[in-house]
Amino acid sequence: MLTYIVVTLSLISPTLTWTSATLDCSTLSQDVVKEIQSYSSTARKIIDHVVSGPGKGRTYDDLAIFVDKFGHRQTGSKSLENSIDYMVQLLIEKNFSEVKTERVTVVPWARGAEVAWMTKPRKKSLNILGLGGSVGTGRRSITGRVHVVSTFEELHKTAKQASGKIVLVNAPFVTYNQTVKYRVQAAIEAAGVRALAVLLRSITPFSINSPHTGSMVYKEGLPKIPAAAVTIEDAELMARMIKRGDIVEVSLYMEAASKPETVSRNTIADIRGSERPNEIVLISGHLDSWDVGQGAMDDGGGAFISWRALETLRELGLTPRRTLRAALWTSEEQGLDGSKAYFKEHANETHVIAMESDFGTFQPLGLIFEGKSTQAKCIAREVVSLLSAINATQLVKGNPGPDLKWFVEAGVPAAGLLTQNDKYFYFHHTEGDTMSVLNRAELDLCTALWTVVSYVFADLSVRLPR
Repeated sequence: MLTYIVVTLSLISPTLTWTSATLDCSTLSQDVVKEIQSYSSTARKIIDHVVSGPGKGRTYDDLAIFVDKFGHRQTGSKSLENSIDYMVQLLIEKNFSEVKTERVTVVPWARGAEVAWMTKPRKKSLNILGLGGSVGTGRRSITGRVHVVSTFEELHKTAKQASGKIVLVNAPFVTYNQTVKYRVQAAIEAAGVRALAVLLRSITPFSINSPHTGSMVYKEGLPKIPAAAVTIEDAELMARMIKRGDIVEVSLYMEAASKPETVSRNTIADIRGSERPNEIVLISGHLDSWDVGQGAMDDGGGAFISWRALETLRELGLTPRRTLRAALWTSEEQGLDGSKAYFKEHANETHVIAMESDFGTFQPLGLIFEGKSTQAKCIAREVVSLLSAINATQLVKGNPGPDLKWFVEAGVPAAGLLTQNDKYFYFHHTEGDTMSVLNRAELDLCTALWTVVSYVFADLSVRLPR
């Protein structure tokens, strides 16, 4: 299940390499430019409806009811499946063209009880979160001396000293893309030097003694050793002690284990296109979360602005030429299982563009765009220009979202929501991912952007080129 996560997890945070200012759009037809600009009044109507009209505050309120009712929604859990049932019934009541679920095979992972103590040079409780996919400690505690490193290169150089110890990878946060490799591969690297277990400094630039979970992988042929995240504070504490010459020992107990294969579901809602129903504009987010917090930021917000975009168009009596589809993925956190199954099931359908919001629903700035065609980029630039009223006109190149991996590889244009998400990784995969992270007005703005952009892409007389 986790064999491909090494590739996909490194893409979770967008890496930006160009902006719309560098695009040469001189060859874009002026007829297309004029057509896009003709949507200005419609864009304004959508924005007003969501931001200051009947839709004001509804995305926040609907999401709060959802996450307060179900809490976190880990793959394989009853809470996730109950939340999917809830969403299906809610979407049916919205009278969309079609609402359905599609089966997805998943391999759940369960945390179980876990506890860690620093036992030398003094006794101190350590706040930990086992990493997703980790094995447990075999119904017993593992106690070992701690060997601290800040990079994998340092670990390799000190392999003899690390053998038989609990390795602490104390890698400071640089960017998510640069630092997440330590979470994903720490167990492999530590097992390669015959460590007992591995502790990882949480992948975050900020902490209030908050550990961050997330997926990791093992390598065939190497032992599977327990892996858990510790807080920045505890990682630095142990590193300072060891640097002074103290012997640091830790006792670790984890019941983590993978469970038998089971079935979850993607949730799909359509507004059927009036003229070209077989051409699809896909907007999406994921309903599942890790087993901490409420999964409000990651990714309740992205899922809810997606179906709320459809509801907004229904309320305004707007039906696009093409089918507009909201997909609420399952099992994103444990391996992109939902989007992978959807792409395989719908491989023969024509997706004009695939969109995902999974980097937070904060103050919107525009779109992250990925596509091979310069013409498609230029069309996207014109479309986001319709959002000047909410100052969200940026178009940048980068990874638009982890669940869009399959579409990007197939050459389908893809877009992600670009927001002012500088604090996203403060709360990512922690108990702190709750409604308190989100802002009512910002969710409205994200809903408005998502609705305007998806509607125009779905209604334009020209299809985005590949």
